[in-house]
Amino acid sequence: MSLDLVPLWAVILSIAVLMYVLLDGFDLGVGILFLLRKNQDDRNLMVASVAPIWDFNETWLILGGGGLLAVFPLAFAVIMPAVYFPILVMLLGLLFRGVAFEFRDVPDARRYIWDRAFAYGSLFATFAQGVVLGNFIEGFKVTGRAFSGSSWDWFAPFPLLTGVGLVVGYSLLGATWLYMKTQGELQEWARNKSYWALWGILAFIVMVSVWTPLAQARIAARWFSQPNIFYFSPVPLLTAVIAWLLWDSLRKGREVLPFLSAMALFFLSFIGLIISLWPYVAPPSITLWDAATAPMSQQFLIVGTMFLLPVILLYVFWSYWVFRGKVRADTGYHQL
Repeated sequence: MSLDLVPLWAVILSIAVLMYVLLDGFDLGVGILFLLRKNQDDRNLMVASVAPIWDFNETWLILGGGGLLAVFPLAFAVIMPAVYFPILVMLLGLLFRGVAFEFRDVPDARRYIWDRAFAYGSLFATFAQGVVLGNFIEGFKVTGRAFSGSSWDWFAPFPLLTGVGLVVGYSLLGATWLYMKTQGELQEWARNKSYWALWGILAFIVMVSVWTPLAQARIAARWFSQPNIFYFSPVPLLTAVIAWLLWDSLRKGREVLPFLSAMALFFLSFIGLIISLWPYVAPPSITLWDAATAPMSQQFLIVGTMFLLPVILLYVFWSYWVFRGKVRADTGYHQL
């Protein structure tokens, strides 16, 4: 009997997606907040807080996208035509951000151009990711084993709502990150923006939580049928507790706990998404097993992944340890 590696691959890709959202989410959030902070010295500090780590945060995006193509090719073939334009916008936004990181500190550079590239690249990349998420929750039109919808199916109320919601959510991650990493007036400004972003993301969580079961019977049945309602009730309860903890820690002036609490909110939202959609990788018709490649291919790919994944995790933890502490005006990525 051959070992069923599909659940293991589902866990690996879930980790890749979650790590990308948590880690690249806060530096995209810093870019979004760029639009609200005009002081150039503060902007330099905001960039310096994420400059040493932003590039390897996106390693998780490559792992998730590459893993989806290699291990679940049918899902990749269905999902990509449906969200082609949001994916294109996301990649262009990330491209502009990457260029801006390097060119804004070049001598005699027109910094205002690269500041806008950094801010709007972050905004559009985040919004596009939210649209992809909304389209994934709504599901894909499939006939046989092929996508049968339109490349404009994403342009609908629910995906646009989740796009705006993710902008607010990443802003919360970015604001709590800046509150943890900065000092003085910029830190107080970040705390104020954290309050606003917290209330905003809670509003979007409520809207999505009400919309999805009303619009989709399969999700309503998953959450509210017996005995599932008892098994899954800790998720919304913990969400409320973590939200209160985030607000309370901001009020008491704690610096690290708000950021960890914001990440916990995203983690619980991710758990809720898995509960709603399992075992579908291209809902509502294609399961993980339907989309999986041949067992021999899964076995071949898992060998390299089992070596690669620990190395990535160790590098991430080591890098964050090296660049721990407050960011200062006299130090930064381009001064190292």
